[in-house]
Amino acid sequence: MQLHRHGEAVAYLRQRGLRSPELIEHMQIGYAPGGCLRGWLARLGYPIQALREAGLVSAVGYDTYVHRIVFPLEGNLYGRSLSPSTPPHRFLPGAKGGLYLWEQVRLCPEVILVEGLFDYAVLWQAGFRKVTCALGNRLNAHQFRQLCDGRARTVYVTFDADSNGSGQQAAHWLAGRLREEGLNACRVSLPDGHDPNSFFIQGDDAQQFQRLLEEARP
Repeated sequence: MQLHRHGEAVAYLRQRGLRSPELIEHMQIGYAPGGCLRGWLARLGYPIQALREAGLVSAVGYDTYVHRIVFPLEGNLYGRSLSPSTPPHRFLPGAKGGLYLWEQVRLCPEVILVEGLFDYAVLWQAGFRKVTCALGNRLNAHQFRQLCDGRARTVYVTFDADSNGSGQQAAHWLAGRLREEGLNACRVSLPDGHDPNSFFIQGDDAQQFQRLLEEARP
């Protein structure tokens, strides 16, 4: 409800390459302007202490998600800040959960694995529907078990091409671990300094990304 009431939120999504109403509905993307969630939930009957314990309200009673694009997750909530003066990422207390929307792709023989939700978004929008997201380049035990569930599958590890090499190193390590579990794991090489989101923002398209998948190596 709040997303389309705030032009700055819609402008931020467009800046990140997210334009499709179908995508916004699919990911249930919203916006937390701050200053209204506590009152709204209180009117629905939720006690303030429960909101504090959930991480939605601070100890002094303010909304914890302020000026953030929000994405519902499995048992958590991710918020990306629009303000450069605050930390960019926020989660509720607890584990980040499993792979993003895993149930929608777990039966697929090929899966594209990315780091971030905006990476997922641009790929899904470009027609790559067999994609999931780890919310970082380090999988937790639950996410690893989801990938290694006994099904034969190819995993295209599409992590960020970081200038310090961290994404590439994480992709190399993960691909090796997945192959040890009997999966076909391939590393997708993005241009230096890019992630899938910036790859599409800079003007590359689905055909060019498909070529990267075809060139992926163990």
